[in-house]
Amino acid sequence: MVPRPSRPTVQDVARRAGVGVGTVSRVLNDLPNVAEATKRRVQTAIDELGYRRNSAASALRRGTGITIGLLVDDLADPFYSLVHRAVEDAALENDWALLALSTAGDGERARRQIAGLASRGVDGLLVMLPEGSREAEVLHGVEAGTAVVYLDRPPVSADADTVLADNRAGARLGVEHLIARGHRRIGCLADRAGIWTSRERVEGYREALRAAGIRPDGALVHSRVGPHAEAGGVIERMLRLPDPPTALFTANNRVTAAALRALAAAGIRLDMVGFDDLELADLLDPPLTVVEQDAERLGATAALRLQQRLAGDRGPATHDVVVPRLLVRTR
Repeated sequence: MVPRPSRPTVQDVARRAGVGVGTVSRVLNDLPNVAEATKRRVQTAIDELGYRRNSAASALRRGTGITIGLLVDDLADPFYSLVHRAVEDAALENDWALLALSTAGDGERARRQIAGLASRGVDGLLVMLPEGSREAEVLHGVEAGTAVVYLDRPPVSADADTVLADNRAGARLGVEHLIARGHRRIGCLADRAGIWTSRERVEGYREALRAAGIRPDGALVHSRVGPHAEAGGVIERMLRLPDPPTALFTANNRVTAAALRALAAAGIRLDMVGFDDLELADLLDPPLTVVEQDAERLGATAALRLQQRLAGDRGPATHDVVVPRLLVRTR
């Protein structure tokens, strides 16, 4: 049997036209930001190769043919699952196909994931940069003109569209609440110092102390707090200090959960404020006061900015800030 000639693909068109897959996708979907000369080269390549769109794939994309990617640390994290839900709602409303991936905070993994999305002609990206990563490395291979919005963490050097929470302001709210309750020795448990959000929250903690005339004590600040045993050891060491803390500020939901487990195991109660809410936090005894980020607003705002870029907005980079609120719980 004579083998059938293989059907030309988008990659074949891109090679023939001397452009990236993303450019071919934009031409096929009649999207903006493609020069007329480039459009003509792509159309010539399509005609010469006899390329025809895959109707099944087009149907899956529900008419517009736009595909976006969302990259966060961990889709299983309650905070990022809410971000994902907001982006998913926007994708449904705009007839976009959405590919959501967890980077596990690994820059190389993120680079490979984004390279895979780029090779499939993704039209836009919502990216949370992993710890210690630079956008030029992670987005290597993404074609110029691809819409990118940075979410939760800013790019290192590029002036690009960002949607961030005001982490410093949120941390100040939480620590000011503890100070107003009479505490002056307040411990701070945070994630790794290499994470931008963690650094911002620790700095907000220090700013609140200084504003109240309290000198920050390095012995009360601990980063890289994670598993239960680690949190327990940190809290135990702080409580053995000559002047131990009477309250704790915990800088994300997982650190808060680890601290609560450690305190419960030790039979110790400390006043606490956590950054990010926890499911069932209102049922704790006492209920947990938290700094609540609006994760859904963060995701929705980023998706809206991406939509504007995909529609042809070529204006300067925008920097949206979502302000957290203090959710005081009492019983």
